[in-house]
Amino acid sequence: MAVTLRLYRVGKKGHPTYKIVAVNRRYKSNGKYIEAVGTYNPHTDPAELKLEKERIEHWKSKGAIISEGLGKLLKGKKS
Repeated sequence: MAVTLRLYRVGKKGHPTYKIVAVNRRYKSNGKYIEAVGTYNPHTDPAELKLEKERIEHWKSKGAIISEGLGKLLKGKKS
């Protein structure tokens, strides 16, 4: 199974928050997902990013690809 780690939009219109999920690459962007591995809330100051690092590493070791948007968030977090 081809797995991607990506952002899953939830929340009210005009006020989104995001789940970070492991999802089969063939599913829709907001379709069924395998596992939630974190959250991202851009509306707090500073933006709140909660990650389950063990589960992210687990999926990366299984060959999961990180989406472009999530990659930018993670890169900014390391700095």
